[in-house]
Amino acid sequence: MTVHVTNVASRSAANVDSLPISGPIKSNSLYRSGIKRIIDLALVLCALPFVAPFLALIALAIASDGHSPIFRQERVGRDGRRFTMWKFRTMVPQAEALLESHLSENTDARREWNAKQKLAIDPRCTRIGRALRRTSLDELPQIINVLAGDMSLIGPRPMLPLQQALYPGRSYYNLRPGMTGLWQVSKRNQSAFAERAFYDDSYDMTLSAWQDLKILFKTVSVVFRGTGF
Repeated sequence: MTVHVTNVASRSAANVDSLPISGPIKSNSLYRSGIKRIIDLALVLCALPFVAPFLALIALAIASDGHSPIFRQERVGRDGRRFTMWKFRTMVPQAEALLESHLSENTDARREWNAKQKLAIDPRCTRIGRALRRTSLDELPQIINVLAGDMSLIGPRPMLPLQQALYPGRSYYNLRPGMTGLWQVSKRNQSAFAERAFYDDSYDMTLSAWQDLKILFKTVSVVFRGTGF
């Protein structure tokens, strides 16, 4: 899902140097150091011929309103490096102004946004955007980021630079952000933003091929149940 951060301007964006030096004890395995990346590339390259026509159909449907179907946004990657993340556009034009207006008029929405950095009922979403978010299909263009090495198929939820000030952990910076991950298939819709650190710590400590396989199967369930947003 696309997140636009507001109400954090008074808090300077954190950088990696301002975060704790030590993190959870993590496994130093061949899978972590190289095999995971090889599997990412192999799976994406094998799936691309089948996924590309589907991506084109979604893009055409989104572009029917006359605007670009692709949304690009700066995110924070492994070791704090910035990269441009690709997604399908799920929001109307001038989404930022609409969000500010909505939050200023609705105290409950403001409270929800401050805690979770997202809204269960987001007035910025288009009709097709809501469907894409529920099924997490808006994330599919991130296969470009996986091929480029900015992301992995499985890892922490990609974080915005300004959200670093709200993130209380360190494990995120040990890992490539993922198209899906432990938090995304767990308490995604109910948790506060800061709770992501717990899931990132757990994933960092237990990173293995078996763990990634379990998350992958859970992701399929999330997509078919339409529980993402």
